[in-house]
Amino acid sequence: MSTDIPESKEAAMRMADSDFAADRREHDVRSALLDYRDRIRAGELGALPAILGLVSLVVLFTALKPGTFLSKGNIANLSTQALPITILAMGLVFVLLLGEIDLSAGVASGVCAAVMAKLIVDSGQPWYVAVISAVAIGIVIGTAVGWLVAVVRIPSFVVTLAFFLGLQGVTLRMIGDGGTVPVRDDVIVALANKNMPIWLGWTLAAACAAAYAATQLLRWRRQRVRHLHSRPVELVAAQSAVVAAALLAGTYLLSLDRAPSPLITLGGVPWGVPLVGALLVGCTFVLGRTSYGRHVYAVGGNAEAARRAGINVTRIRVSVFMIASAFAAVSGIVAASRLNSVTPDSGGGNTLLYAVGAAVIGGTSLFGGRGKARDAVLGGLVIAIIENGLGLLGTKAYLSFLITGVVLLLAASIDALARRRRSSAGR
Repeated sequence: MSTDIPESKEAAMRMADSDFAADRREHDVRSALLDYRDRIRAGELGALPAILGLVSLVVLFTALKPGTFLSKGNIANLSTQALPITILAMGLVFVLLLGEIDLSAGVASGVCAAVMAKLIVDSGQPWYVAVISAVAIGIVIGTAVGWLVAVVRIPSFVVTLAFFLGLQGVTLRMIGDGGTVPVRDDVIVALANKNMPIWLGWTLAAACAAAYAATQLLRWRRQRVRHLHSRPVELVAAQSAVVAAALLAGTYLLSLDRAPSPLITLGGVPWGVPLVGALLVGCTFVLGRTSYGRHVYAVGGNAEAARRAGINVTRIRVSVFMIASAFAAVSGIVAASRLNSVTPDSGGGNTLLYAVGAAVIGGTSLFGGRGKARDAVLGGLVIAIIENGLGLLGTKAYLSFLITGVVLLLAASIDALARRRRSSAGR
């Protein structure tokens, strides 16, 4: 009796092996780099354009303003200048992942900041009550927007445009035309104007670098134990080393004494920086390690398929607007801290446009289904560097708007072209 496997079964086994071999195959550095090259060719660009743009801008402005752009004072200014836009963009990433838009996020941040300031100044409430109340108002705004979009089925553009107009009236009513509410609470002011003790900044940076490396190595070990596809340990170690170097280098630069007078000492990491870091870690965990995050990506990729798979699409749509408005509240509080006041136009102007631009420049797709929390940080730095560098060069206002618009259009074009490449590659 022949023990040969029938040809059809043998072909089926080969097909099954080809389908799942990628999950079990061993990777060396060369094959990993080749795979990365293939993904880039197929349109899987990730954060690469943002990183290249960030490096290019730093080199450009350093060459144009060698004695000013990388000065100790300007680096600290950049770190605080990027805070409100970065936080707002981080919340908008959740909305953009669903292919939606929230035009009201900027003015929502102004309303929430006004609530916080009025509670502190007029009612004498402690800072934590004012902050919790402001975030709660943000969540209420996001719930209303999400309900109208997900349940009533009004397009998000129309709903958030209406809220964009209406919320400006709310802020104006609360503060008054031409009025200003000062923010003098020490804790609130410290967010964007005070620095951590130098020893605490170094301790936090070292702890974050060690935690990141441990997390990456633990993930690599679990994949190896389960015989799953994993990157070479050399690349894992190199990535951990790059992150550690960036954290320690940033801490070193911000810890240098940048006081204009030798009679005083001014150094340390601004308190707002670890706040952004904590929000980044939280968002990254939610999107990458929870079922909720997987559902967000699924709905953004194909809402109908997600619904048929048992995902509550309505709940996901409402929740992302709630998250975006909650982050808008935090952004408004940080902006009020930086300016020491809240005005009727807080959160207006170009705030929203810069935040959406930051998310898109960082790598979040406008078509939904692709993006990470880190995109907001990278894009926020790009926006801050452009604004800061052009200011140092004394560029006229109209040129600043034109250049920023061109950068955003370039990022959107790269996103559209990458999407076409992915479609042609069947991804």
